[in-house]
Amino acid sequence: MADDPNGSVVLSSSRIRALPPSFFYIPNFISEEEEVQLLNQIPSNRWVTLTHRRLQAHPSKLTATNTLLSAPLPSFLSEPILGRFKELEVFRDTPHRAPNHVLLNEYKRGEGIMTHEDGAAYAPVVATVSLGTSIILNIVEKAESVPESTTRNLGSDGDGEQGKIETEPAKYRILQEPRSLLITTGEGYTEFLHGIADLERDEGLGPDTIANWELLGNPEQFKSGLNERGTRISLTYRDVLKVSNAGSKILGLGKR
Repeated sequence: MADDPNGSVVLSSSRIRALPPSFFYIPNFISEEEEVQLLNQIPSNRWVTLTHRRLQAHPSKLTATNTLLSAPLPSFLSEPILGRFKELEVFRDTPHRAPNHVLLNEYKRGEGIMTHEDGAAYAPVVATVSLGTSIILNIVEKAESVPESTTRNLGSDGDGEQGKIETEPAKYRILQEPRSLLITTGEGYTEFLHGIADLERDEGLGPDTIANWELLGNPEQFKSGLNERGTRISLTYRDVLKVSNAGSKILGLGKR
C-alpha cells in the first residue's frame, strides 16, 4: 500500500475513520453471483476441524519455521479477487506485491475465535473477504489487553485453541457484511488484536457502537440493533514473508 498515514490513496474513501489507522472497509466487494460461485468451489476434502471452527489453508499450511512452499493459489481464490486487490493497491508494498496464502475459516452460528494477532510470519497487511452472513469483529488494543493466558498468536494457520473461547471487552467493533472486504495494515495490524465472540446474535448495533457504520452497504438491515448469525466463511489473504521453492514439486503443488 502507498506510504502515507492513512494507507493507499485509492483506498482513502474506504478508511474506517472511527478507528486509528489503518483499517479499510468495502461493502459489496464481490457480487452475489461471485459469492455463490466461491462457496460452491470450496473443496470439501480440505477442511480441518478445530475445537471451535473449521479451516482450510491454501495453497498449503506453512512449515514449522513459518515458511510457505512456493505454489500458486487455486484459481477459485484468484479470480477475480487478486485483480481487484491490485487495482486497490492492497499489497503494493509487501515483499511479493500480492498475497500468496489464503486461510479459510468457517464459523457456524455461536462459534468464534479468541482474541489474537496474526503475527510476524506475514507482511503487515491482511485482506479478508466475508461470505455467507454478517458478523462482528472485536478490536482490542495490545496495550490494554489482558495477559497471554487469554490473548495469543494462534499460529500461521490459525490453530491452537482449546476449551471455551475467551474474548476481551472490545475497544472497537467492526461489522463485516457478506461479500465485504476488510483490510488491516500498518498500526491496525501491529498494535491491535482481534477476535470474534462465540455468540448466536450480535446486539447493540448502531452508528455509536459500530466503527464502520457509515461505510456499511446495508445499514437498514441492522436498524433493530440486532444481527442474527448464520454460517460465515472468511477468506483471509496474506503475504507470507518466507517462501521456499524446495519440495513444492514433491507435494504436487506446482499446478493448481
